[in-house]
Amino acid sequence: MRKALLLTAALFVCAISLAQTYPFQDKSLSPEERAEDLISRLTIEEKTGLTINASQAVPRLGIKDYNWWNEALHGVGRNGSATTFPMPIGMAASFDDELLEDVFTAVSDEARVKHRIADQEGSHGIYQGLTFWTPNINIFRDPRWGRGMETYGEDPYLMGRMGMAVVRGLQGPDDSPVRKLQACAKHFAVHSGPEPERHRFDARPARRDLYETYLPAFKDLVTKAGVEEVMTAYNSFEGQPCGASDYLIDTVLYGKWGYKGVIISDAWAVADFFMEGRHEYVEDQATAAAVAVKHGVDVECGHAYQAIPEAIERGLLTEAELDRNLKRIIVSRIRLGEIDGLDPWSSLPESIVEGPEHRALALKMARETMVLLQNRGGILPLDPGVKVALVGPNADDAAMQWGNYNPIPKETVTLLDALKTRLGDVKYVKGCSHLEEETPTEEVLKELEGIETVIFASGISSTYEGEMGDAGGFPGFMGGDRTSIELPAVQRELIKSLKEAGKKIILVNFSGSAMALVPETGNCEAILQAWYPGQEGGTAITDVLFGDYNPSGKLPVTVYKDDSQLPPFVDYSMKGRTYRFFTDAPLYRFGYGLSYTSFKVRRMRIRDGKVVVKVKNTGKRDGDEVIQLYLTRPDDKEGPIRTLRGFKRVSIPAGKKVKVEIPISDETFLWWDEASQDMVPQPGNYVLQVGTSSAPEDLLRRKFRFTT
Repeated sequence: MRKALLLTAALFVCAISLAQTYPFQDKSLSPEERAEDLISRLTIEEKTGLTINASQAVPRLGIKDYNWWNEALHGVGRNGSATTFPMPIGMAASFDDELLEDVFTAVSDEARVKHRIADQEGSHGIYQGLTFWTPNINIFRDPRWGRGMETYGEDPYLMGRMGMAVVRGLQGPDDSPVRKLQACAKHFAVHSGPEPERHRFDARPARRDLYETYLPAFKDLVTKAGVEEVMTAYNSFEGQPCGASDYLIDTVLYGKWGYKGVIISDAWAVADFFMEGRHEYVEDQATAAAVAVKHGVDVECGHAYQAIPEAIERGLLTEAELDRNLKRIIVSRIRLGEIDGLDPWSSLPESIVEGPEHRALALKMARETMVLLQNRGGILPLDPGVKVALVGPNADDAAMQWGNYNPIPKETVTLLDALKTRLGDVKYVKGCSHLEEETPTEEVLKELEGIETVIFASGISSTYEGEMGDAGGFPGFMGGDRTSIELPAVQRELIKSLKEAGKKIILVNFSGSAMALVPETGNCEAILQAWYPGQEGGTAITDVLFGDYNPSGKLPVTVYKDDSQLPPFVDYSMKGRTYRFFTDAPLYRFGYGLSYTSFKVRRMRIRDGKVVVKVKNTGKRDGDEVIQLYLTRPDDKEGPIRTLRGFKRVSIPAGKKVKVEIPISDETFLWWDEASQDMVPQPGNYVLQVGTSSAPEDLLRRKFRFTT
């Protein structure tokens, strides 16, 4: 009876509290004013509960529980079915930031629908909120890094352009009174593998590499795109965990860039500050919590912030420092409409989630991701009446096409599915798994008797590369990273045997990273890089193979010849890395990709703040081309060989020509300045280069003297 009376009394007090009107409930006040009022009414314990990713409710003030953790790497992830677009590394190959913004506008539509449904059911758990931990804009500096497939490639300019498109698509218009979603630039900063070492690794790049390569995309998202959230990396930077970095957070993010949004830790990264065998930067949990809060890490993903009251009691942290962070947290939730229950997107129907329009968008993007690397003798596109067989471990693997951090779509079109739809009966022999032989080679050859043309679906999957990937001890992989970029031996041997048996092989390679394919260039007539292409991948590939779609993708990474061309993985110097600093000849260059037609770039001019060229489609098929602008500074022997500073994707009918204009400005000429230890517009002599790839033979050149 006494418990029942106490419960009744508590509910009565709560009801009275909710009946009152507080300033933080007044929508006419600014989010900042409302946040300050709410903070003034909270206890230390309530404040602490709001700083953890699984934020606790404050029932007496009508504040619901909220979980900050959501994923949308290439579709609304880990929350049931949703449209599954290609992995980011594939979407980077499109060089189409306008289409990418459309993709993430669709993603944000689906996210709003899913959040609305959950909220109506009173569910506010993980993966149901409005704050999404994407995009990953760490530079893909080394093809062995398993998480590189989550990024938009090896070039900082491309990464920034594509990353900003993601933010625009997710967050919605800047002038909207309610923020559609909150995007997150991660992982700040200087994290590009090795994955097994990330909880204790200390990255120490030269200042020039830091500002020239590792930070530009983060700066773009913060200062141009207005990203509302930044996630700190697991690794240390110059001896301090990234979530406790004086330089990265205080000097750069808050100082130089004037960031005003939320900072969140990576999952359980604050615990790495004190855990044995990890950074061991401080002695205990309370100190770790205090250090992170003092450095402006507002939301902790994990449990270390449960020690905030202890940290305050011990004098390690002040309540004012906690309140400063908490204000940013509450302002974000107000701007998202979450605290007030505002949803301008409430009219979006549930039917858009993996609906026809979004699947069509996934197909369009998947087509643009395809990079044709080789087409000897013009074997592609295939004749509609050709008799083909399908072989290989990735021919009918739906989960492989999803990549990682993915939704689970209701329907996925594999390459086998798409070929059956097009051709009817298709001879399919798996032949081998990714890493192990399954069918003896002689039996495979027997199955293929009478068939000359073989489509071989090669590559790996996110089971082996990616965060926490596991290849079960097979050579070439370790902890989600790769120790070798070569195609797995069992696949290489089968391809060789097929070639020796007189087969014409069209290699369709699925991977999230560059793979060394030197033997395959000799053993295969054609090579198509398909990445992890999402739920519509099979259709997109088949459309390319049979010429319904003219391939137009360009490599967002360098494809090296073999492992010997790679510097040590743990070395964060950019020397010898990526097309910008690699002096040897790779197998395929950044920006490269073939078409079924041909293009000629002519008459390069510089006028009215633009680089202008004429581009003619000199072939017999309509096609898209990506015109790329590179910059070189001949007097700087330590700088990049060339570096991307602009691009434009254009569609050109057969036999026609178009004028392509790529804007240039002071920002085009950002270059390392030793005196200021930063990238600034540097007066001097440059060479502007325009063409269809980063290969010197594909570029027109013009000297240019830049003056501020």
